[in-house]
Amino acid sequence: MQDLNYRIEQKISISTELPGPNSAKLLERRNAALPTSVSAVLPGFVVDGDGGILVDADGNQFCDLASGIAVTSAGASNPRVVKAVQDAAARFTHSAFMISPYESYVELAEKLNKLTPGDHDKRTVLMNSGAEAVENAVKIARHYTKKTGVAVFDYAFHGRTNLTMAMTAKENPYKAGFGPFAGDVHRVPMSYPLRDGLAGAKAAERAIAELEKVGAENLACVVIEPLQGEGGFIVPAEGFLPRIVDWCRANDVVFIADEIQAGIMRTGTWFASEHEGIVPDLVTMAKGIGNGMPISAVTGRAEIMNAPQPGGIGGTYGGNPVACAAALATLEEMEAEKLGERATEIGKIIREELAEITEHPRVAEIRGRGAMVAVEFVDAEGNPDKELTGAIVQAVQSEGVLALSCGQDGNVIRFLPALVIPEALLREGLQAIVRAFNKLV
Repeated sequence: MQDLNYRIEQKISISTELPGPNSAKLLERRNAALPTSVSAVLPGFVVDGDGGILVDADGNQFCDLASGIAVTSAGASNPRVVKAVQDAAARFTHSAFMISPYESYVELAEKLNKLTPGDHDKRTVLMNSGAEAVENAVKIARHYTKKTGVAVFDYAFHGRTNLTMAMTAKENPYKAGFGPFAGDVHRVPMSYPLRDGLAGAKAAERAIAELEKVGAENLACVVIEPLQGEGGFIVPAEGFLPRIVDWCRANDVVFIADEIQAGIMRTGTWFASEHEGIVPDLVTMAKGIGNGMPISAVTGRAEIMNAPQPGGIGGTYGGNPVACAAALATLEEMEAEKLGERATEIGKIIREELAEITEHPRVAEIRGRGAMVAVEFVDAEGNPDKELTGAIVQAVQSEGVLALSCGQDGNVIRFLPALVIPEALLREGLQAIVRAFNKLV
């Protein structure tokens, strides 16, 4: 994999105890100023970042296998994005589009209308966060269908607002103590080949049977992550997604693809939906689209998107001009540097480096697409092993590697490196994972 140009030397370097003295002082300030409910993984406070490296307040350099949860896909300080942000901010930092519009919002909408799956007439609305995009997609679907029910899947994660918490499956830490939640949300079985052993068609039949219990006449939409994120990077069995789409089409139910974590070249294509050729009615996106600037979008069929009354969809900061500039630059960078191809290469490298542990009985599965790959760990009896997973994450931090866990049972390590990470650094970070696993088992 060809290296790109980097501002910071792309190597791991830990020169202090963790956290170092400067980060320790910041940690004291943090504990005095922030609630304990706002937690963090990395033991150092970040002051700089580039390529696949994060630098903390003590000069320690970490290999970043998280990229802000699949956000800084083009690098934490990508020059093209930085320049676009600087230029936009120098002109004006905000002008609510619904009050005084500007071209960058329109240009980004045009771009997303072209990039999302399908050649039908589309419209796009811009928001701030993934959860806000999901909420608005549901609002639009309800208005269009004149129905209220929302179907979601086991292991799903859709956000932390009241409605999206109701749609999210994982109780702790995301939902515990925060109810009651929005109603008319119905959960149906997800295709999870490792655990259910079902082929796509059979898994779809099981899910559709539950959808029909709710009744198509009551359902405004079905919302699904084509490749689940927080739920454990679950890749549904082949054929599952097309069958769900067909059922929605036949029953006048809006099919919404939540591409917030898996979209924007993360899996090697612009959208994970493309891997099985499905065409969603609505697509939600965020994270990688702005490369760190807060922006999200809902793109979909024109007749559905046009259903709400004028003024019915909007928000003060939605499609902020600086964030729009960042998003346009990010999309340009991905095309110029062929980051989709790099995502595919990254996926191959991850599997190569993890091959040593693939057949170990404590490794249940290595799965994913492109640069969105995960390892699921189990104990000697084959049960989810959260403790081993957490121990590996902690162990590699001391070696200067930032990795994240996920999964309904907390027993999955997910790899979300920046798509611009150099190959040598990526391999070094993955080798630390293998070493930690071998020591701990």
